[in-house]
Amino acid sequence: MFVAKVTGSLVATQKVRNMTGYKLLVVEPYRLDPQDRKQLITTGRTFVAVDMLGAGPGEFVLITQGSSARLTPETKELPIDTVVIGIVDNVRVGDLNVYDRDST
Repeated sequence: MFVAKVTGSLVATQKVRNMTGYKLLVVEPYRLDPQDRKQLITTGRTFVAVDMLGAGPGEFVLITQGSSARLTPETKELPIDTVVIGIVDNVRVGDLNVYDRDST
C-alpha cells in the first residue's frame, strides 16, 4: 500500500465493458521526506487508479497496486493495476503529525 495524492481525473469514453461506470483518478504517490521526516513529499511518479470511494482532487488516499488491486470484492473482475482503497485522515510518524486532513 502507498499514500498518494489525487492530482486529477481521467475520462475514457471507450473502454472494456466491465470498466464502464468506474471513476478514474490520476494519483501521485508520496513518501516521508528523508531529510527531516516532518512532511510528505512526492515520489515524482504518476498512476491512474480506479476510485472505489469518491475521492477528490487534492486529497491524500491509500492505494494498492498489482494483483492486490484485484483482491477486493468490487475489483476482483476488473482489469486494473491500481485502486484507491482508503481516504487518508492523518499520518503520524512517532510523535509528529505529518498530515492532517482537517488542517488542509
